[in-house]
Amino acid sequence: MTETFQFNISATDGKARRGTVSMPRGDIRTPAFMPVGTVGTVKAMYLDQVRDLGADIILGNTYHLMLRPGPERVARLGGLHDLIRWPYPILTDSGGFQVMSLAGLRKLDEKGVTFKSHVDGALHHMSPERSIEIQGMLDSDIQMQLDECVRLPAEAADIERAMEMSLRWAERCKTAFGDQPGKAMFGIVQGGDVPALRVRSAQALSSLDLKGYAIGGLAVGEPQEVMLDMLDITCPELPAEKPRYLMGVGTPDDILKSVARGIDMFDCVMPTRAGRHGLAFTRRGRVNLRNARHAEDSRPLDEQSSCPAARDYSRAYLHHLVRADESLGGMLLTWNNLAYYQDLMAGIRKAIEEGRYDAFMEETQEMWRQGDLAPL
Repeated sequence: MTETFQFNISATDGKARRGTVSMPRGDIRTPAFMPVGTVGTVKAMYLDQVRDLGADIILGNTYHLMLRPGPERVARLGGLHDLIRWPYPILTDSGGFQVMSLAGLRKLDEKGVTFKSHVDGALHHMSPERSIEIQGMLDSDIQMQLDECVRLPAEAADIERAMEMSLRWAERCKTAFGDQPGKAMFGIVQGGDVPALRVRSAQALSSLDLKGYAIGGLAVGEPQEVMLDMLDITCPELPAEKPRYLMGVGTPDDILKSVARGIDMFDCVMPTRAGRHGLAFTRRGRVNLRNARHAEDSRPLDEQSSCPAARDYSRAYLHHLVRADESLGGMLLTWNNLAYYQDLMAGIRKAIEEGRYDAFMEETQEMWRQGDLAPL
């Protein structure tokens, strides 16, 4: 632990980086996957379980937490860490993506965005300064600038307008954040699928000398190839000594290929959402427990897993729980999925340390190709 925010790279293999983000509330081993704790909870999980699986940091959603229970109330209750009993680092997003995707009757201008809550219809205004203020009341360790995320495909003119405004908002967020020892504010690279805009955004944000940099506006409808092309273009424009965070990504394959391009941090609702809908991630690829072929399958999801959900319960029982819509089914599959993601990240870190990341990628992808019906 440290009293300041630090990022140290201990090993590289090609463009893949093995590092550590050190903060007062703990170290974050990178490449890292951050489970999403939307409203102060990682859905269907105890946070003690999340920690035991290997998570060093979780993510909270500013938009949801500002609507309920409200940032002022969270502050009065001692901050988000105390409220949810998670004494380790927390990253909060800015709220911008949820405003764009969930809120009704949005009005966006230079000052910020005015919107109606999807919860009760109440009118709210989110400026760059207000976003940072809310994240400060939540007492998160890594805070994100307010940005405008354009869903792809989109017209180049719309992408450029949003990117330029996001840059201006980044400057305002930096001023509002000020100097907070031990904490960090990250900027967010935008630019859609337009290479020149991605480069311009990354270069302008780099000049602000922030603690870290996120790449946003990807995995929002474009093919994986486009996302990877944008990473190839963007990562070289970001400071090598600062952490890089790919927002909202993604599948295990997305993660493998993005690490190979120099990404250090990830978050995604996929493992928790998939678990609640009967889908398991395993060493042998995805397993849909709704399928009838699992009804009398006595095998576990993965007998070699250290996670009890994967190792100790039969596929037949998991299939029964999912088909019967029992909450335990979603809990066990979420547990399995988060365990798989954290095991994947641990394997990635070890492979980079050993200088065999390409081989690790190929071995992992080959296991997926063999499928879950191959002998365990």
